[in-house]
Amino acid sequence: MPPSSAAASPDALLTPELLLLVDAIARHGSFAKAAREMGKVPSAVTYSIRNLEDRLDVLLFDRSGHRAVLTPAGQALLDDGRLLLRSLEDLTRRVRRIATGWEPELRIAVNGVLPWPPLYDLIEEFQELGSATKLRFTSEVLSGTWDALTGGRADLLIGGDAALAPPGRFAARPLGEVHLVFCVAPHHPLARVEHALTPADIGAHCAVVVADTSRALPPLTRGLLDTQQRVVMPTMQAKIDAQIRGVGCGYIPRLLAAPYLGQGLLMEKPTRDGGIHERLSCAWRAPARGEALKWWLKKLESPRLQGSLVDTPATGSGGRNETGNSRPGRSG
Repeated sequence: MPPSSAAASPDALLTPELLLLVDAIARHGSFAKAAREMGKVPSAVTYSIRNLEDRLDVLLFDRSGHRAVLTPAGQALLDDGRLLLRSLEDLTRRVRRIATGWEPELRIAVNGVLPWPPLYDLIEEFQELGSATKLRFTSEVLSGTWDALTGGRADLLIGGDAALAPPGRFAARPLGEVHLVFCVAPHHPLARVEHALTPADIGAHCAVVVADTSRALPPLTRGLLDTQQRVVMPTMQAKIDAQIRGVGCGYIPRLLAAPYLGQGLLMEKPTRDGGIHERLSCAWRAPARGEALKWWLKKLESPRLQGSLVDTPATGSGGRNETGNSRPGRSG
């Protein structure tokens, strides 16, 4: 005997099985075909839907024609029910993965001097695992890279400047070296200077910079003169766009500048001090416990991937624990 409507709570009327049954009937337009799909006899399907309609006090299907057609109320139940079923499936996968060591979320801080396309490839490959681990990325600049790790905002740092490593023990692995070149737009006054640019040449013009994203560690500048006028942009791409327009000048990672140099939108200018070189590392709080973190660390060992992220890939990239003291960034 089915429970009486008086004894049933409205919150208990809907179950995943009933939602799947409504979905099957809507797709087939037939109670009998839905019954075969669900492994039930047609009478049991008919009884379940009628009982649900009675308890909800709504008509879910119009049975007047040759096909069972959803009513507006039935369509609303189906639409929201499908969302609920997907949520339940996602929750089931997430719980199972967490039980086997997969993190609910992996937070990754990426140095703003690195190109993103190689990381997009990794993201797509990671999604194919079906791990249900949510990836959360931030783009960090200068001290902000290490600040994200030490401040607990990131579980993995890709591209921390090895020279800026703060006090504390972290597992770290060299990633390689990035070269930054001094760039101006072809119509910028410095484009016409024929000799290697001096500090006096550069200091006479506005610099375009990206703001240090650190919240706790002391913010730094790089490749700037103390008296130089500057425009501070929120991202590396915004800085590049501003320099293309001739707003100012400044250092840009060679890999990021290359497409614009090739198109003639930017010019690389030699400087008397030479370019800027950064030794970058991947770092994380040891030991690496989560399966998602372990997966990313394994992928970041690839020389091919390193070669797509930096100018000079690291050699012998075995992980190690490092304790470093912060050192001043290049400025002036």
